[in-house]
Amino acid sequence: MWEELAQAFCLLLIIEGLLPFLYPERWRRLVQRLATVDNRSLRTAGLVSMLAGLALLYLLR
Repeated sequence: MWEELAQAFCLLLIIEGLLPFLYPERWRRLVQRLATVDNRSLRTAGLVSMLAGLALLYLLR
């Protein structure tokens, strides 16, 4: 189980690094815009993302 968790974490790092590597200016503008979003909206987006990931994992297993 720990090996699979480590592999998933490595894939996460690869995926998160793609946009800043390929489009640094767009990434910078996106981060600047995100800085102006209120906490409630960010938390809602995070919750939706986590639930979507959980649902996809459930469907894959």
